Amino acid sequence: MDASHFEHFALKIKIWIEDEKGSVVFGAGRLRILQAVDRLGSLQAAAKELSMSYRAVWGKIKATEDSLGQPLVARRAGGTRGGGSELTPLGKALVERFQRLQTLTETAADDLFQGVFTERDRD
Repeated sequence: MDASHFEHFALKIKIWIEDEKGSVVFGAGRLRILQAVDRLGSLQAAAKELSMSYRAVWGKIKATEDSLGQPLVARRAGGTRGGGSELTPLGKALVERFQRLQTLTETAADDLFQGVFTERDRD
């Protein structure tokens, strides 16, 4: 096979974490949600930025929290100072570790792709 056909291509992959039943526990979508909550300090603002309903954002966070048995987001009730949300230590750790896993996986997959598809034939 002529390796030059693949020199300008890149491998793209998606990763996520599932439970033993095959239900998604965490992935890129939930990562974006937690990152937005962390940055904006609000579930409502995160939902708006991501063009999602508050209910959808909350549902995905709640599903992951239920799977892990621990909260990812701490919510403050409204009032004169207003409400808000912030990531718990577990929420922050999950974001950091998933980002690290994503980077390592993409790097390893790219290395494999380059080795398999762009290596010159040795025969």
